[in-house]
Amino acid sequence: MENPNSYVHSNIAGLVTLLEACKSADPQPAVVWASSSSVYGLNEKVPFSESDRTDQPASLYAATKKAGEEIAHTYNHIYGLSITGLRFFTVYGPWGRPDMAYFSFTRNILQGKPITIYRGKNRADLARDFTYIDDIVKGCIGSLDTSRKSTGSGGKKRGPAPYRIFNLGNTSPVTVPTLVSILERHLKVKAKRNIVDMPGNGDVPFTHANISHARRELGYKPTTDLQTGLKKFVKWYLSYYGYNHGKPVN
Repeated sequence: MENPNSYVHSNIAGLVTLLEACKSADPQPAVVWASSSSVYGLNEKVPFSESDRTDQPASLYAATKKAGEEIAHTYNHIYGLSITGLRFFTVYGPWGRPDMAYFSFTRNILQGKPITIYRGKNRADLARDFTYIDDIVKGCIGSLDTSRKSTGSGGKKRGPAPYRIFNLGNTSPVTVPTLVSILERHLKVKAKRNIVDMPGNGDVPFTHANISHARRELGYKPTTDLQTGLKKFVKWYLSYYGYNHGKPVN
């Protein structure tokens, strides 16, 4: 909401720049790119399946990722690019994004600062299908290993090329307060919880992936539950930042 153009710049203009380079390449590469579970938006049918509606985004970020899927389809159709879009579900783990909740919760718990936990309508806990980075990587590699060739060259299509979309999730949503409890256990520090109602900023109350399509086509099989994944994340975090989150520990 603060910098909408950054999403358009990266997720739409950036993707078009990439696909323009790919369409003209000789030979054309097969493309695997990151879409997002956020494309399911206001969809309430669970678990989320690739064939579900994705035309009701709840945030500009989601809308740019949905636009990316449509743009990718266009390049597949016109130029014969083989394209696979991966809808990632709340990826976490070592070397993750510091703006993600699990990461900032860890930092604030260690610094003794309060953490803000949002809850949805009727005081329902928010839940996410947290997916550990190693499982996501296996799904990415499976996508690359199974992506068939593009069919164009020099910007001309020779025949139909594969266009695929897969959910990559963990299939077991966990509520945010449970996530915090697991972090408390691993950090051996109690969190100062500040529970507030969710503002209307486009976040959805829950995500839950149906991964049967990825399991069938890619052999995708996530094996890391949140308890195990957060233990690995905390171990990395403490070795990288130390308890004070000052400068990285050498």
